Amino acid sequence: MSKIFFTSDHHFGHKNINKFSNRPFSSVEEMDEELIKRWNEKVRPQDEVYHLGDVGLMSSNKLKAILDRLNGKIYLIKGNHENAALDCASRFEWIKDYYELSVKDEDAYKGEQFIVLFHYAIKEWNASHYGTWHLYGHYHGGLIDDPTSRSIDIGVDCHNFYPLSYKEVKEIISKKNGLLLFF
Repeated sequence: MSKIFFTSDHHFGHKNINKFSNRPFSSVEEMDEELIKRWNEKVRPQDEVYHLGDVGLMSSNKLKAILDRLNGKIYLIKGNHENAALDCASRFEWIKDYYELSVKDEDAYKGEQFIVLFHYAIKEWNASHYGTWHLYGHYHGGLIDDPTSRSIDIGVDCHNFYPLSYKEVKEIISKKNGLLLFF
């Protein structure tokens, strides 16, 4: 059975991201290799990965070589740095600006968890008061988390440079306080 994963903001090949985001890597090459390793430690070839943007800043040929090394079926929600990724469109199952995902989950309302996927954080989203989640990237952990919101920054900078499984996201969101729900 396949699993679902979420991630964002790898910035493969981005020479300045280590400095901008305080990443612990000594070079962009070390960063790229570690990000590939950590991705493949969790994601199997049959798994689904929703990447919420900013895959890489490098030539499309170099990015294609990296994408071909990553396990899983990758769905891309466009970020603000996707020129190379768009040139590698055939590696993705699809590419969209925004997506609303439903995941079968017996613990969720009516047995399905509704998740809004967008590169940027949204204050309110479709059915946000009915238990839906919002996953975003872009901020590299720089946006203050709202403990009363069913939203999280899914970017690699926030999660030890690993993608998160659906189960891990569910665990994080379930620990949030003061959620107002209308059923």
